Parts: sequence; structure tokens; C-alpha cells
Amino acid sequence: MTGGWLEGDAALITGGGSGIGRAVAERFLAEGASVTILGRDKKRLDEVVRDAADPSRIHAVVADVRDSGSLHLAVAEAVDRFGKLDTLVANAGVWDYQRQLTRLSGQELNTAFDEIFAVNVKGYVLAAEAAWRELVKTRGSIVMTLSNASFYVNGGGPLYTASKHACLGLMRELAYELAPKVRVNGVACGGMNTDLRGPQGLGLADRSISASFAKQGPDTPPPPIPLHDSSTDPRDFTGPYVLLASRAQSGPITGHAINVDGGIGVRGFAGAAGGDHL
Repeated sequence: MTGGWLEGDAALITGGGSGIGRAVAERFLAEGASVTILGRDKKRLDEVVRDAADPSRIHAVVADVRDSGSLHLAVAEAVDRFGKLDTLVANAGVWDYQRQLTRLSGQELNTAFDEIFAVNVKGYVLAAEAAWRELVKTRGSIVMTLSNASFYVNGGGPLYTASKHACLGLMRELAYELAPKVRVNGVACGGMNTDLRGPQGLGLADRSISASFAKQGPDTPPPPIPLHDSSTDPRDFTGPYVLLASRAQSGPITGHAINVDGGIGVRGFAGAAGGDHL
């Protein structure tokens, strides 16, 4: 493809082996970018590379976003392979499957907090630290995967919601600190049919959110959002990432989060209280 919004750009995407990370990688390729995907599962990363229309424009790195050294090596590989880095998509994350405070013991909270914040928050900070020098050179950008839970309650339990609120604050702080050389924005996604997993500390590492979608039948009521017929396919959430990564399309935009959540912000209150069962 020629003439895409990201023609000639080079991007690094964490959590690029599945879900929204893979969808963004494929969309960036279609828009003319070269892409380095990072993740812990080599088999999945290799599958993304194998399925790419032009394998010469995609590179895979096996790494854990909680490891600063691995992230620095990934940035170096991306630059060595494609000559520069224009965009970092900080995306790797885990969900807590809406485990409420009253359903968790103190020890479970202690263990799961460390794991969720290490991936969802520290992983973003470490990726930004590893990439900012190269992004300054290209006057590039960072796009963070946020969530409706970055703004509203009940998109997760207290741990996930707190982690995504933290990411929103991190995005805004880095937008200030890295200006005027690097733009920093976010995409606050709603529910998607992906292989998003839970924390190992709660025994949810093998549980996939896609299994919940698979159980939904034709008689399942629509979700309580204004756009209840909206898609849950992660590919349909990728447009804002392209917009925010494109200098030509969003050059003056920084410190902003685009909500792609089916209209959760305008639905009002779904319920009066979450603890009526107590």
C-alpha cells in the first residue's frame, strides 16, 4: 500500500502478539508503517509475522514489559531494523475480571496489585523510558492503550480500575514532560473480544475474555451502552491509534484520550450502588 497515513513511519507495539496490539500492528502495516511487535509468547509473535502481507516490514521481539533491559534491547532492535522510531504504542496489559474488593483476601490483593500494576502501569513507564530518546529524534509520539476504566467505574475491579486511572495520569504527565518534541496520547477502549488474560496471582492467567464472548448466544441481551450494536472486534478500534500516530492528522494533539467505548460516558448510571448484595 502507498499513501497511507503512516507511510514511511516505524512503530514499536508492546503486547503486539494478540488482541488490540495485533490489530493495531496490522492496521499500521496497512497504513504504510514498519512495525516491531513485542510480547512474551514467541509462537504468537511468529504467527503475526507469518500472516503479514509484507513480512519485510514487521519484526518481532520476545520480551517482558516489566524488564527495562529487555525494552531497551527491543528499541535498539527496532531502530537497527527500520532505521528510526516514530511511534511507541504502550499496550500490554492484564485485566482483573472485575474481582471486587469484597471478593478478595488481603493476600490476594497484595499479590494481584503488584502484578497488575507491574504490567499495566510500570510496563508503560519503562517502555516510555526506553523509547523517548529515539522519539525525540523523530519528533514522534506515544499512544497508550487506556480503557473506559480510566474514566468510569465497573470496567474492572478496584485493581484494574486504579491501574487504568494511573495510566491516564501517566499519559498526561508524559505529554507535559516530553513536549514539545514528543506527543503523548491515549485510546480508551471499551470491551473487546480478545484474548486478554488475568493476573497469575488470582489464578486467572489462563482465562481469556474471548471465552465469555463465545458463550453469548442470539438471545443474549445487548450490553448496556448507547451503541449496543457496536463491534467488539479489536480491528474496529484501531482508527484512533492511526489518527494519533499520524503527524499530519494530529500534529497539535497531545495529552488527550479518545474514548472508543460505545458511549459509556453518556449512558448515565447503570446502577445506584455496587454493594447492594452486602
